[in-house]
This record gives sequence, structure tokens and C-alpha cells, in this order.
Amino acid sequence: MSDQVTITPEMAFDQKPTIDDHYPDHLVTFDGPDDPYNPMNWPFRKKFITTIAYGLTTCWITLASAIFAAAIEPVSAEFDVNTETSAAATSLLVFGFGLGPLIWGPLSELYGRKWLILIPYFIAAVFSFGTATAKDIQTVLITRFFSGLFGSAPVTIVGGVMADIWAPHQLGNAIVAYGVTIVGGPTLGPIIGGALCSSSLGWRWTEYLTGIVMMAQLGVDLLVIDESYAPILLSRKAHKLRLHTQDWALHAKHEEWDVSFKELHQKYFIRPFQMMATPICFLMSLYASFVYGILYANLESFSIEYREVRQWGPVVSTLPFIALLIGILCAAAVNVYNNKYYRKRLMENGYRAVPEARLPPMMLGGIVFTAGQFLFAWTSSPSINYWPSIIGIGLTGLGFTTIFQSALGYLIDTFTRYSASAVAANTFMRSMFSGAFPLFIIPMYHKLGVDWGTTVFGCIAAVLIPVPYLFFVWGKRIRGRGKWSKDSV
Repeated sequence: MSDQVTITPEMAFDQKPTIDDHYPDHLVTFDGPDDPYNPMNWPFRKKFITTIAYGLTTCWITLASAIFAAAIEPVSAEFDVNTETSAAATSLLVFGFGLGPLIWGPLSELYGRKWLILIPYFIAAVFSFGTATAKDIQTVLITRFFSGLFGSAPVTIVGGVMADIWAPHQLGNAIVAYGVTIVGGPTLGPIIGGALCSSSLGWRWTEYLTGIVMMAQLGVDLLVIDESYAPILLSRKAHKLRLHTQDWALHAKHEEWDVSFKELHQKYFIRPFQMMATPICFLMSLYASFVYGILYANLESFSIEYREVRQWGPVVSTLPFIALLIGILCAAAVNVYNNKYYRKRLMENGYRAVPEARLPPMMLGGIVFTAGQFLFAWTSSPSINYWPSIIGIGLTGLGFTTIFQSALGYLIDTFTRYSASAVAANTFMRSMFSGAFPLFIIPMYHKLGVDWGTTVFGCIAAVLIPVPYLFFVWGKRIRGRGKWSKDSV
């Protein structure tokens, strides 16, 4: 805009009247809707680079959660413990993922995104090296937990970064792309881990490699990533303006926030569990957590099916994870296509969110996921060609991703200004499921067999199929009655 006044921190004393006119009540804001300092107005190239950088940052820590699956047997042999104890190293890291959001979520609202992601990420990488040099199983378990606790920072915060930089009509596709990195890591981890454990490098290099890659990514992030949280950027702008104008009344809205421990405790510790008592938050989180638990159960179940039952080699037995990844990528295409439908509904609704428009992929995904589980279960016998079971894995990946991403989008659209609490609740439950499943999968499958063990999961998945249909039909009515969701109606 030609008549727009841009105020810079380098303004001199004699410009003070201009500042007073430009910032009524001495409240520092962005200089109009086109202010380049506003992350929403960053060039597309910068937004794209930021999305990719944070996506890879998240990918490596989720890969770390799964790469250890291939190390269970050699770790058990080296430290003379059973496989269930070694498998707990995967579960403890994922349990750390569940507790992390209770810490990093509130801190990111106080201090911004960038450093609340990168500093914990650095510490997570250090703990990865700690696992690699462990002299006993206790050290392995402890360092894996803290690697998950600190590594959960990007998993927790990056979704907020996407909302910082992408407009609502662009956000859907950005979240789909970012979501692939979250679930892509656990599918690639077992393949890489299997190759390392079967080589002369051994299991410790699953952790060395993780730490090295995370440190390298950290170096890239420091070069290409800027702070994206608008309240923090405005606080910095106000600070510079105060120094250069000597007008100490200038301030940002964020600086007026006299945050209390009670407020943060309510938002991130109490409210998420209160919201679990609502039908929308509970059922959506339950469904997303169940399918996410299956994803981590596959770290063990695929090994039992292809390594023990079919007698494949240590590396070849991890290749079915590629089918899972292909299914995930196909699901991403489905979600991108649904975003066109969502944008149409968004415009028809006056650019107010339409949560139910998020659900069609989930409605399809529930059926596909269940079919994939049953197909894998009943073609698991070594007397049957392996291709049908691998197709079942691909269907599982497609169904898993559509369910997970649709559920998350539905929660965000439904709970609007309380969405941070809803996502915290979802993340906590999801991580508890993901951590618990690997603990009982090995004894369960050894007792029931791959066929009946997976059939149990298929039956549970079938029971959950009606969930998105329920909310597609009656969701608006249910939202209107909810204490935290009525604003979305």
C-alpha cells in the first residue's frame, strides 16, 4: 500500500509523534496487513523451506522412536535380558513423547517456537549418544526416555508453526505434508535399523546415526529457520522501538500477559483431561490413539511375521514397512484431495471452520484400515504367498493416516481457542497407546499367533468405524452443547 507507514526500530527521537500516531495506546502491532515482518506474509519460498526443515526435524526424532526395534534381539543378548525388557526402550521413548507436550506446549506460548524446539532437540540428540555408549540396560532405558521427552518438542510445537505461517486455505495441505514426516519416520526406522544391526556396525550405530543426523539437522535449522510466533516477534519489535525512541510506554500485547502458573496448569494439565470427558475429544482421541498404537505394534508384529514365521533375513524382513509408507503417501493424496472439498465448504460458511468437512477421509479410512488388518491376519500363514499380507499392510498405512490426520483436524476445528488443550489431550493418549502396545505385542502374538492376534485388532477397528459417521451426522448438534466446542457452531 503506497500510503502505509512502516515503523522501524532505527527511528530517531524527532519521529516520536509519528510513532504515537501510528501506535494508539502505545500498543505495537504489525504495520498493516502486508507487513513483511508478519510470518503470514513471508515469501512462499521461506514458508516452504521452514516447513521442510521442521518436517525433517520431526522426522528424525520419530525415526529414532522406531529404529531401535531392530536392536531388541542384539541388546537382549548383550545385556542378558529378555526381549520384553529391551522392547521397553521403544515404549519409554514414546512415553516421553506423551509427557513432553505438558512442558513444551506452555513454554512455547511464553518464549516462542524456534528455541523451544531446537534446544530440547539438541538435548535429545545428546541422549541418543548416551544410549549408543550405554554399559547396561538401565542406561539404555533411561536415556531413551529422556530422548523422547526432549525430542517431543518439535512433535508438540511444529503444528503451531504451520498455523503461524500458512493462511487457513493453505494450512490443510501444509499439515498433510508435515503429517507425512511424523508417520514416515516410524516406517523408515526399522528398515535402517535392520540394515545397521545386521552389519558389522552393530546395534549401537542405530543410536549413533540418529544422534549424528539430528545434530546435522540442527545445524541446518539454525541457518534457515526464523522465529514465527507473532506475539514474540511483536515483543521484540516493541523492545527495539523503546530503545531507539526512548518511549518506554511502547509495548506489545504479549508483554501485557501476566502469566501465572495456575493459568498454564489449567490449560495444559487440567483442561486436557477435563476435555477427555467430552464425547468428541474422547472418541476422536481414542480412535487416533488406537491406530497409532497399531503403527508401533507393527514394529514387533512384522518382525514376528516375516522374521520368525516366514524365516526372512534381518534386513529383508523389514522391507514390508515400505508398503506401509506407500499406503501413507496414498493417504496424503486423499487428504490433499479432501482439502479442496474443505475449502469449498469453508467459503460457503463465510470462512468459518467446518469441522465435519474434515471427516470424509476418516470415514473411508476406517473401512480400509479394518480391511487391511483382516487381510494381514488371514494371509499370514507361510503356506500363503506373502503379497496379500503386504497389500494388507499398505491398506493399513492408508487407513491409519487418513484416520489420524482427520481426527486431529476435527479436534482443532471443533475446539477453536481451546484447541491447544485438545491437541495436548490427543497427544498424551496417543503416546500412551503407542508406548503400551509394543510391551504386550510380543507375548500376545507368540500366544495367539499372528492371525488371531491381528484379528483382535481388526475387530476393535471394526467397532470404531462408526465414530466419524456419528460426528458427520450429529457433530454440529453435539458441538453446540459442549462447553468448549460451542464456539465452533
